[in-house]
Amino acid sequence: MRIHIATDHAGLEFSTQLQEHLRGAGHDVVDHGPIEYDAVDDYPSFCIRAAQAVVADQAAGVEALGVVFGGSGNGEQIAANKVAGIRAALVWNLSTAELAREHNDANVISIGARQHSFDEVVSFIERFIATPFPGDERHVRRIGQIADFENDGTLLPDPRA
Repeated sequence: MRIHIATDHAGLEFSTQLQEHLRGAGHDVVDHGPIEYDAVDDYPSFCIRAAQAVVADQAAGVEALGVVFGGSGNGEQIAANKVAGIRAALVWNLSTAELAREHNDANVISIGARQHSFDEVVSFIERFIATPFPGDERHVRRIGQIADFENDGTLLPDPRA
């Protein structure tokens, strides 16, 4: 599995450790930055590039997922979700990591590096990677509705109208 990683300064240490861990587990890890600590860095470009790489790999038939980090993970998730085709989920425990894949077919997870220990982060990512999307019709339908809106603004009719 190819794993694209991006962070801001708050997650740089986690990112470095995680890359070593994932490579040791046999994954192809691509680091989208930053490469050095800068307390005032701007994470959006790093996270967007990682998300773009996930989309490009998946379109080319390469099995790929993404992981983005920040202090809370919120801004990084928002940035990644601006890329068409990305479904980035904020993960804070094993259940949210698993449900992100099972219900949303998330292809990127965002984690708050200041919110968790390294061991917790590893467990979330391992669960995310190991959990397949089962393809239940209701989830496929809902993901399709999100994609339709993303592509052309289509929404289901308003039942209140």
